Amino acid sequence: MDSEEPAERGAHHVQSLERGLSVIKAFSAEAPHRTLSDVARVTGLTRAAARRFLLTLVDLGYVRTDGKYFSLTARVLELGYAFLSSMSLADVAQPHLERLSAQVHESSSVSVLEVPDIVYVARVAVSRIMTVSINVGTRFPAYATSMGHVLLADMTPVELEAFLIVTDFERLTENTLTDRESLNAELAVVGRQGWAMVDQELEEGLRSVAAPIRDSRGRAVAAINISTHASRTSAETARNDLVPPLLATAAAISADLRLTASSQAAHG
Repeated sequence: MDSEEPAERGAHHVQSLERGLSVIKAFSAEAPHRTLSDVARVTGLTRAAARRFLLTLVDLGYVRTDGKYFSLTARVLELGYAFLSSMSLADVAQPHLERLSAQVHESSSVSVLEVPDIVYVARVAVSRIMTVSINVGTRFPAYATSMGHVLLADMTPVELEAFLIVTDFERLTENTLTDRESLNAELAVVGRQGWAMVDQELEEGLRSVAAPIRDSRGRAVAAINISTHASRTSAETARNDLVPPLLATAAAISADLRLTASSQAAHG
C-alpha cells in the first residue's frame, strides 16, 4: 500500500464518528466561519454528507449557522474539558518536563510538599547523577532541596514555624543548611527572586535549581527543578542557562494547571 494512504482501520472503526470529528476540525482560528462548500472541500466529504454532519452538530449545540456560514459554539470546549478534568498534576506536568529536559539536556522533576519532605510526582531522567535512584514517590528532606526551598519560601510564618518544629535537621553534606537562621535567610532570598538554587546540600556533586508551580490563587502547590552535576555545570551557568527555561516551564505548567482546575470546577 502506498505510504501516503491512510492506515488500515480495524473492524471496530466507526467511520461516521471519524467524519463527524473531521467536520469539527475543519474550523480553526484562521477559518472560524465556513460555508457548506468549504467544509465539504476541507474534509473531502460530499456536500450532502457534510450538510448532514453540520446540521447534526447544530442540533447537538456544537455548531451554529446563519443559513450560509457555519461556526463552532463554546460547547465544543466540553470535549476538551472532559480530558482536562481527568488530568492530575503529573499528567499536566509530564509533557512539559519532557520538553524542558530535551531543551537543557538535564534531568527535571516535579514534587509536592508533604512535611517535612518533598515527594516526587513526575520526573524525566536524562542521566543518573545521584547515588540513589529517584523515582515517582521518592522522598527527600525539604530543607536540603531546591524544590523544598521554593515550597517552604511560600509558607506563611505560622506554617514555616510548624515545619521547623517537626523537622530534624541533619548535615547531609558540608553545604547543608542546618541552622534555622541561615535557612530562613535563604528562604527570604528565594521568595524575592522566585526561584532557588541548592548547591550540593543534598548530595556532594548535585546542583539543582527550582521554581514554584502556582495555582489560581498564586499559592505554590508544587515545584519543578532541573538537576545537574556540579562538575559540568557551574553555579553561574545554572543561573544563566537553566533558570530562564525553568521559569518558563513553571509558568506553562501553572497555566495548564489553572485551566484544568477551572474545567473541573465547571464540571464538578
